[in-house]
Amino acid sequence: MSDTPLTDKTVLILVGDIYEDLELWYPKLRLIEAGASVTVAGPEAGRCYAGKNGYPCVSDARIDEMDEATFDALVVPGGFMPDKLRRDCVVLDLVRAFNDAKKPIAAICHGGWIPISAGVYRGINVTGSPGIKDDLINAGANYQDTAVVVDQNHVTSRRPDDLPDFCRELIKLCS
Repeated sequence: MSDTPLTDKTVLILVGDIYEDLELWYPKLRLIEAGASVTVAGPEAGRCYAGKNGYPCVSDARIDEMDEATFDALVVPGGFMPDKLRRDCVVLDLVRAFNDAKKPIAAICHGGWIPISAGVYRGINVTGSPGIKDDLINAGANYQDTAVVVDQNHVTSRRPDDLPDFCRELIKLCS
C-alpha cells in the first residue's frame, strides 16, 4: 500500500464549540499524512473554536456552504459539539447526502449523535461512547462495544483511545 493512499481524496471534518480535541486533530493529521485534502467546517468560517480540553481549531469554511459532491468522506468528532450541531437541519441534510451517496461517514464518541439525528443509522452496526449507547439503540442501530465498527459506509469508534483503529479503518474505507 502507498504511503499516501488518499492522494486526490477530499475529506470534510465538522467542528463547533467544545469539540473533543483529539477526535478532530488525530484524524485530521492522519488523513493529511495519508495524502487527503482536509477541510474543517464549522458554523462560521475563520472562527477559532475551542476544544473541550482547550485546543483551538480555526474553521476553513462554513458548514452551510459545504456540498457533499465536493468531498469523498465526512468525519464527525465527539465532545459536546455534536449535541448542538445536530439541531441544524443543514448539518443533517449534509449527513444524509453523504449517506445517500454511500460515501464514508466516520463518527467517534458522541459524534454519533449527528448521524442519529440525520436518521442514517437504522439497521447499521455501530459503536460509540457508552453515554450514547441507548440513543444509538433507540435510533435503530445495532450497538457493539468494541474499538471500531465498519458497516457499509460507516466507521464508528467509542473514545480517543480507539483513534488508531478508527483512522486505520477510515483510511482503508476511503482508499
